[in-house]
Amino acid sequence: MTIASRLRHAGLYLSIVLGIVQCGDAPRDGGLFLPADFNSTVFVDSIEETVRHMAVTGDGILYAKLRSAGEKGSIVILRDTDNDGDSDDIQRFGSINKRQRWSYATAMRVYNGYIYFSSDLVVYRYKLNPKTLEPEGEVEIVLTDDHEHGKHEHIGKPIAFDNQGNMFVPFGAPSNACQDPKRTPGAAGVNPCPQLERHGGIWRFDADKLGQTQKDGYKYATGIRSVVAMNWNPVDEELYVVMHGRDDLLRLWPNKYSPWESALLPSEEFIKVTEGSDFGWPYCYYDQMKNKKVLAPEYGGDGEIIGRCAEFNDPIIGFPGHWAPNDLVFYDGDQFPERYKNGAFIAFHGSTNRAPYPQSGYFVGFVPFKDGAPSGDWEVFADGFAGVDPIVNVKDAHHRPMGIAVGPDGSLYISDSVKGKIWKITYEGDKDSFGEAQLVEMEKHKLLSHIRTPFEIEDNLMKDDMAGGEKIYYRYCSACHQLDGGGASGRFPPLTETDWVTGGKERLINVILNGMEGSLEINGEMYNGVMPQHSFLKDDEIADVLTYIRTNFGNKANAIETVEVEKVRSK
Repeated sequence: MTIASRLRHAGLYLSIVLGIVQCGDAPRDGGLFLPADFNSTVFVDSIEETVRHMAVTGDGILYAKLRSAGEKGSIVILRDTDNDGDSDDIQRFGSINKRQRWSYATAMRVYNGYIYFSSDLVVYRYKLNPKTLEPEGEVEIVLTDDHEHGKHEHIGKPIAFDNQGNMFVPFGAPSNACQDPKRTPGAAGVNPCPQLERHGGIWRFDADKLGQTQKDGYKYATGIRSVVAMNWNPVDEELYVVMHGRDDLLRLWPNKYSPWESALLPSEEFIKVTEGSDFGWPYCYYDQMKNKKVLAPEYGGDGEIIGRCAEFNDPIIGFPGHWAPNDLVFYDGDQFPERYKNGAFIAFHGSTNRAPYPQSGYFVGFVPFKDGAPSGDWEVFADGFAGVDPIVNVKDAHHRPMGIAVGPDGSLYISDSVKGKIWKITYEGDKDSFGEAQLVEMEKHKLLSHIRTPFEIEDNLMKDDMAGGEKIYYRYCSACHQLDGGGASGRFPPLTETDWVTGGKERLINVILNGMEGSLEINGEMYNGVMPQHSFLKDDEIADVLTYIRTNFGNKANAIETVEVEKVRSK
């Protein structure tokens, strides 16, 4: 009997879930579930352009990087002038460069009198003026990513600063696993991977020097695939990162990985980045269930072989796969209980590619630290953003946590990328009496389907009687485009209400056979994901799956015949 069956048999599983949904006094004012004596309020209910990352100045002014740069600017200023807990003064500013992918903005930090922020290719800054809300002068360009980017992945530019005047910026890997051709089933990885020369690592720059490109920096660490959550720890004076692990284990290696393994692996690695460290991408990945780094299948691995991976640095914690860690903050405030002092808060934006299992993540976690090292297991600190459980499709989630910032009074701010909501978290209890008893209810959240390890059989959403195009869609397409065809905002386009699906057959067949990269606009929204080629599918399989998407999800286009696929492939 499985764990789930035993719990259900004992009548405990339902009571645990109901206890969470209705626990104690929950939901609190802001609708979030938090440890006892913490309170959430809505600092701002929604911002039309939605919000990515945030920073708070010493006088309590909150700056937030907008996801979609509107005509009024790309940054919003929020202030609570009457001290009632929510923002009553909202202003926008910031020049707009429409060529930049603002939806990929991955940084906002206050440093040395400036507000720094980024787009996909550029790190900017404004000089703060303590007498005015809006910074003074023109925007300054600190760093430009001058690579060719037409088909590159992982080009976000998070930033961190040490106390010596240095700025750290990652240059993400331009592929999933350094395959040639990329994202192709069974294709071997290039060895050695040439992409590591100028990508897949973190570079150090002079924080005050303008007009820099990568050649002005120093390669600080390597073997790091993709980073959004990054920060400097002032206690041990080291750089920390929560890395996004690779994708597509099932699609690329169906003979080596099951759908369940592909949903859970590889780990999102919480790593301490020291000068000269190497974390092994693309040759290796970390398996959080086995607690070891193993050889990637592109380099001969099978999920068990360690091989050359023994040479590389291990993470300090391995989180489950695809949780999308998108911000990292070390708590230096004095408002929260001592347990949280100097610990790490991590915003997990949530998975998009766990199908056929429920999506996972969508919460803010906490890792306690002592003397510059983790002192305990990770915890669920704030939950309830998604508003549903299980999360079958990404767009089912009401909110997705994105950015975290600490205010001068020790309050914690959390931003949402779906509607632009911002919460303010405060503590209202006795700090001296806070302990394990106050964490009991939050520990139960680890049993919910959007956090716990899914049960391999019972949680599989793929029906046994699926066949033809539906079965192919669930196996190869739903991880990105979702089970309902709705896609994932900013990354994977929807298959609904678009001429890309219901229009010309030859163009659609070509996308399946050859893949597609670069920005794509559908119904006014930009998407920057990668559509891998699926030429490994047989002609009749391609015809079946394209017919399925053209006749489902509200689409009413005619079928695609095998002979039509044969004709396009022959070209």
